[in-house]
Amino acid sequence: MAEGLNYTFLFDTFFIALSGVPIALFVTIVSMLIALPLGFLLALTRINQVPVLNRFSQVYVSFVRGTPIIIQIFIVYASIPLILSSLFEKYNMNINVYDVNPIWYAFIVFSFSTTAILIEVFRSALNTVNKGQLEAAQSIGLSNFQAYRRIVIPQALVVALPNICTATVNLIKATSLGYAMSLPEITLKAKVAANVGYNYVEAYIDIFLVYIILCSVVEYGFKLYEKRLRKYKYIAA
Repeated sequence: MAEGLNYTFLFDTFFIALSGVPIALFVTIVSMLIALPLGFLLALTRINQVPVLNRFSQVYVSFVRGTPIIIQIFIVYASIPLILSSLFEKYNMNINVYDVNPIWYAFIVFSFSTTAILIEVFRSALNTVNKGQLEAAQSIGLSNFQAYRRIVIPQALVVALPNICTATVNLIKATSLGYAMSLPEITLKAKVAANVGYNYVEAYIDIFLVYIILCSVVEYGFKLYEKRLRKYKYIAA
């Protein structure tokens, strides 16, 4: 007869998994801080049909959409050390690239993936703002930067925020793949704890609960911020 769940382990490991939340949030925040400005700038190249950059953005988005993030992780985590090691050996630099903290690879992979998502988020949001407003702002002496900061971005952000929320939540969930880079986040900590007694079912339940709680809190925070932004929503006459 199969044994039931080990509730003592389930309870204890919940807090072990919870201790991985700071790393998951740190990776999420840093990756978003990198991806937000890059995504916005590349979205502008799409909207304004900037030569070369517009094509680069299209290929970039297609590449990220067409490849699983776990494959991107393996490529980055395996290729960057090899490339750097070859370069350091060539120039006689005594640096051990394999001592690099895996969190740096996490920043690269997750910001790379999230930037592509945000390009399309910002592109669609900016297209909802009437171009006449930008022209009107320029006609009264505002620069492009001032017009975007005061008029265009606040309105576009109202439209983009739900999708930014989704991208953020998906990024938080994607950090669970950080175990493939030996990143001590939620999943890795729970799985290591489960290795001793093979309590993997309990560990996965704890991982599930931690992510449900974390993502729900983040979604609630975005909803509160969205309510504050609604005052900028443009209503056509």
